[in-house]
Amino acid sequence: MNDTVHHTIRYGDWATMSAEAKLIRTEVFVEEQGVPAELEMDNMDVLCLHAVAYDAAGEPIGTGRLLPDGHIGRMAVRKSGRGTGVGGALLQGLMAQARARGESLVALSAQSHAAAFYQRHGFAIEGEEFYEAGIRHINMNHKF
Repeated sequence: MNDTVHHTIRYGDWATMSAEAKLIRTEVFVEEQGVPAELEMDNMDVLCLHAVAYDAAGEPIGTGRLLPDGHIGRMAVRKSGRGTGVGGALLQGLMAQARARGESLVALSAQSHAAAFYQRHGFAIEGEEFYEAGIRHINMNHKF
């Protein structure tokens, strides 16, 4: 695992970030994981702050969003970016954005297989597992 990979993260609204965020989310959630496209894109996107991470060549490789209520969601990293630290960089970046706007807590629904990743970033499990789009999830939160 190479922790020194350079990533650039840009933040913006849906109008600015949607082309690249959609590309990544479609590839990861719809094509890889079989989530129906109509469930993956929702009417919350226009209300969110979106983050897109780019690799050294400028290719979009990861994304996530911060909802108005402090939830982080739609975290996705393309296969080519996995294991490079980009997921952690995106998560930390979105947490910093939430903290900067005065949130005292961030929350998310993690796919259960990814819970350990979020725990390494200070998130705690809240409640029981549940299914969303046929995939096991667990609610998690992080207090500042």
